[in-house]
Amino acid sequence: MNFQTFALHPHITAGITAAGYTIPTPIQAQAIPAVIQGRDVMGLAQTGTGKTAAFVLPILQRLMHGERGRVRALIVAPTRELAEQTHQAIETLGRKTRLRSVTVYGGVNINPQTQKLKGGAEIVVACPGRLLDHIGQGTVDLSGIEVVVLDEADQMFDMGFLPAIRRLLRHIPAQRQTLLFSATMPTDIGALAREILKNPITVQAGSITPAVTVSHALYPVAQHLKTPLLLELLKRTDTESVLIFARTKHRAKRVGEQLEKAGYRAASLQGNLSQNRRQAAMDGFRDGTFRILVATDIAARGIDVSQVSHVINYDMPDTAEAYTHRIGRTGRAAKTGDAYTLATADDAVMVRTIEKLLNDPIERRTISGFDYGVPAPARDGEFARPPRQPRQAAKRPSGVKNAQADAAPRTASVDHQRSPAGKRPRGKAATLRHR
Repeated sequence: MNFQTFALHPHITAGITAAGYTIPTPIQAQAIPAVIQGRDVMGLAQTGTGKTAAFVLPILQRLMHGERGRVRALIVAPTRELAEQTHQAIETLGRKTRLRSVTVYGGVNINPQTQKLKGGAEIVVACPGRLLDHIGQGTVDLSGIEVVVLDEADQMFDMGFLPAIRRLLRHIPAQRQTLLFSATMPTDIGALAREILKNPITVQAGSITPAVTVSHALYPVAQHLKTPLLLELLKRTDTESVLIFARTKHRAKRVGEQLEKAGYRAASLQGNLSQNRRQAAMDGFRDGTFRILVATDIAARGIDVSQVSHVINYDMPDTAEAYTHRIGRTGRAAKTGDAYTLATADDAVMVRTIEKLLNDPIERRTISGFDYGVPAPARDGEFARPPRQPRQAAKRPSGVKNAQADAAPRTASVDHQRSPAGKRPRGKAATLRHR
């Protein structure tokens, strides 16, 4: 099978050719004919299976006929990054169609979005919260919507967006085509699918277990030794781009700082960054400016970098499904990838859960020469600071505070700049000893 099988409009076929697509992926082969026929679709597919084109191509085909200059298709995504990624796919595949797409999400000025909506786009790619803002202000008209896509539905549920999704759907015509894509099918997503899909066809790209092109390894380590072990692991591993997952925004930021101090071209991606800095981190990771990106689960949604060679779980994910999402960023397009997890004794239950998902035990590894016996610092946590030395307070007039002495310690922010040498530090050519 090739893309000619779908008998798409020549302008769309030109976009497919320009994008370098030749053979449809399994999810594309199953979904595209069903969507073209106007069926509601429930799609089960992991990140990296080609699902974006599976709904973008038939939407472009539909919109080639009929009225221009009004919103006829809505794609709802959980994060700004995924919204931008989908918008870029529309622009690439639809470059010859003259169909227009607009992204709508929070964290940026609403006025430019309003102007673009007034300009007459046919496709809106939106995050739920900001789209509801536009609906409230009357700056978007969804009365002409013919097709709705809910992408990464399970992640929208995890982020608490289901009530917002239900409010959105009340502003969209009941007579519409609805497509729902999800990597997993928790109970609440199944209930939503039954509620909004009419006689749907279900398409699935393989199983919803981790890709077979990914090898897994577990590195047992005490919590306070995670960062030293990570640095040693990076020093001894031949990598391309590395995606590191941390549990919290604060930890992602701090790990990114530690890597930068060690000389790596690294950036962090977490919710406290402005949209411009988030985009700079994403773009830098894609073009190779940054070799390492440290991210939280939510911030990482929308990352689509084909050359990610290693995913490292600095922190254990909260669920086995989250593990699947994380490692889905490597081992793509028939390439092999590696998933390393730093695991503490407290992670034992989740390790067993993941091994059950994999239907195979995960190999335990240690790094030869690394000192696992270093005691924990006085303060908990791998970023503990040594106690401050007392200092003599300067005399000051009664009732006047010393602002400098009373101020809270300041934490440097990540500026995402290339390290001076732009190189990884050199280490011994040691090998990992497997156990």
